[in-house]
Amino acid sequence: MSDEKLYRLNAAAIYMRPDGRILVCERVKPRGSWQFPQGGVKSDEPPVDAAMREGMEETGLRPNELELAGEYGPYHYDYDEKNAARVFAKRNIAYAGQLQHYFLFKLKSMDSEPWLDQCEFCDFRWIKPEEMDFSAIPDFKLPVYRQLMADVFGVGKS
Repeated sequence: MSDEKLYRLNAAAIYMRPDGRILVCERVKPRGSWQFPQGGVKSDEPPVDAAMREGMEETGLRPNELELAGEYGPYHYDYDEKNAARVFAKRNIAYAGQLQHYFLFKLKSMDSEPWLDQCEFCDFRWIKPEEMDFSAIPDFKLPVYRQLMADVFGVGKS
């Protein structure tokens, strides 16, 4: 990662049920693109708090339903041209990409189910880690997701 580039600090939540399945969510835009709940880290906010906050905003899963089981990263990716322009238009800052911290949260109960923030996500699935569909990950995020899934679950690195 070059020191000349500006990366947006980001935190993401990987939710795992007691049966070992993990939550993946389909983005509203572009449809067919799946990811873990994530979002920006506020100034002076610990990344783990940002992951819990963003996860709760996007899925409704509350911190009292979770147990922190691991922290991974940071990883980084560069935006593609389209996403760099979108982020600049939204934030008026020329970020090169994102620097991401991922947190594995185990759900305390099988009864915990997400409700989705329809601005971000339109669908969700509970999958076994080895069922991750890497073809549904945007190209610019793909290397991070492959490395992350290898680091956390031992799958996906090719």
